[in-house]
Amino acid sequence: MTTSTNTLRAKARKRARIADKVATVVIIVLALSIVGILIALLGFIMFRGLGHISWDFLTSKPQTIREGGGIGPPLFNSLYLLVLTMIITIPLGLGGGIYMAEYAKPGKITSFIRLVVEVLSSFPSIVIGLFGLLVFVNTLGLGFSLLAGALALTIFNLPLMVRITEQAFTGVPREQKEAGLALGLSKWKIITSIMLPVAIPSLVTGTILAAGRVFGEAAALLFTSGMTTPPLNFSDWNPLHPRSPLNPLRPAETLATHIWKVNSEGLAPDALQIAAGASAVLVIMVLIFNLLARWGGRTLYRYMTASKRMN
Repeated sequence: MTTSTNTLRAKARKRARIADKVATVVIIVLALSIVGILIALLGFIMFRGLGHISWDFLTSKPQTIREGGGIGPPLFNSLYLLVLTMIITIPLGLGGGIYMAEYAKPGKITSFIRLVVEVLSSFPSIVIGLFGLLVFVNTLGLGFSLLAGALALTIFNLPLMVRITEQAFTGVPREQKEAGLALGLSKWKIITSIMLPVAIPSLVTGTILAAGRVFGEAAALLFTSGMTTPPLNFSDWNPLHPRSPLNPLRPAETLATHIWKVNSEGLAPDALQIAAGASAVLVIMVLIFNLLARWGGRTLYRYMTASKRMN
């Protein structure tokens, strides 16, 4: 009886080891497949576009009919729109997430708010664009402008920031909060001095995801920021002047919108080359922003926690 039992146990352990090896191989293959697809996609975009990138291409104005147009204004518009959107999104997202994690009491109202946030996060961007056209462009009288586009993208990104912030603060160990209460700290002091530093890595990830959506979004911006850019005077930095690049109430064609426009209705002889170069620049911008955001997140984490490295 003992021998038979030992044999069965040995067979079970052998089957478990085989299953573990098979699962490990499958996971590795899937991971390598994802990495391979990403590398192939980036390689294809870079191969097609890098040869068309030059300083003149990055700084000159687009051409509608003639050859040799650049992406200067759309590139600047994308960066400026990113700044405007994140200025609005980050405070609202942090505030909403902190409220849901630390102040909202469990109940039907809180559950309803979470449901609304989840539903809003699944809205197609074209629907957000039409809402922005109706409310921000027409009702509020902002017209096709950077500010209308930033407000529309804020609605688009706000659910993501709220959920990530809530999860980041919920994931802070309960012992740390209790230690702060034992020291007599106020709830706001515990949030800002104890919980916020621990949540920084997750908040940086959420910010990167939200910013990436700003860079690549085109559908919502077609109806809010517009598809044209007026002649800009880059020596005039007064945001109240109509031709100032910093004027948030001017129309602005972003880089993603420009790529769509060139591919769909571009009349220039080198439209395909312009679209390829602009796509490569857009990918490079996203990569650079990711690296800078993660570096800034690590620096902020070290400063707030006096840690030498971020796990």
